[in-house]
Amino acid sequence: MPKRISRRRCLEGIKPYVPGKPVEELERELGITNAVKLASNENALGPSPLAVEALRKALSEVNYYPDANCYYLRQALAEKLNLDPEQFIFANGSDESLKLIAETYINPGEEGVIADPTFSEYEFVLRIMDGIPRKVPMRPDFSHDLEAMLAAVNERTRLVFLCSPNNPTGTIIKRRELERFLDRLPAGVLVVIDEAYYEYVSEPDYFDSLNYLQQYPVITLRTFSKIYGLAGLRLGYAVAAKEIIADINRVCEPFNVNHLAQKAALAALKDEAYLQKSRQMIAEGREQLAAGFSAQGLSFVPTQANFFFVDLGHDSQEVFQELLQRGVIIRTGDIFGYPSYARITIGTKAENERLLCELEAVLKELQS
Repeated sequence: MPKRISRRRCLEGIKPYVPGKPVEELERELGITNAVKLASNENALGPSPLAVEALRKALSEVNYYPDANCYYLRQALAEKLNLDPEQFIFANGSDESLKLIAETYINPGEEGVIADPTFSEYEFVLRIMDGIPRKVPMRPDFSHDLEAMLAAVNERTRLVFLCSPNNPTGTIIKRRELERFLDRLPAGVLVVIDEAYYEYVSEPDYFDSLNYLQQYPVITLRTFSKIYGLAGLRLGYAVAAKEIIADINRVCEPFNVNHLAQKAALAALKDEAYLQKSRQMIAEGREQLAAGFSAQGLSFVPTQANFFFVDLGHDSQEVFQELLQRGVIIRTGDIFGYPSYARITIGTKAENERLLCELEAVLKELQS
């Protein structure tokens, strides 16, 4: 047997990401049909009809390499958001955007400040670069403790990650809170504001981070995976001052965004009717699930996203496994450090009804 090649020491601290269970896998394992996935915050309406039509037309063009510059998508977003086209960088989902940022700014031993609980990818990209995640617990209401995060910044800090609405809690950072934080942040620290779910926010005191790009060292992450319903095509983008984007471009792989994703995203940007329908579904679903959870005596975090963080009062892995047998997939909270909680995506009215019905039955069985 050949001698094993020594691996980088930082790999010891890395836990591989475990994605939500696919519907096809569950149906194959149990021999069932019509399973419901409410685990990965996908858009239950499916993709934008305009995006689907654009995909059909683009299929015959996949023998060519994609546009490495994402020219037409870049121009469309720049016009829509009233920004310079050079302020954008496109990636294979927000995950790649995060990795590119870490590759650009983190040297071994340098630090990034993150909330706890939050999206696990922030810790992952720091550790990949042999950086150190400095975790700051959230407040009891599961909102960001920006005072504590500011106190965690030191001379080794290079990045601060803020997810708003936060995954998995659905809570947001208010405008004045963010501005006070940015005003007092030491020089040389870049703030990464992940806004994967910002289109769902209805709170009037929410901020538009794009307004801060010239005044503060901020980079905003957005995606086509959530409200645009294009998770399977993997397309996210980052927006920042041109100097920051130029730095990140140095580590970006060519052709990282495929041709079909670009075409679908460009079409989805024009589908205002689809966006409105998606927002309406989530607004109604929030009320439906909040009422259902309350009726079952379950506590949950008020959300501004398309999911709930719910205390099931039991080991979430137990509940998860029982729901799987009934064809319903949720996301357990143990991966976020909250073993009795679950993150549950808001689906269609029928999917929400099924979730509430099956969850009530499972919890009654476990209680007995």
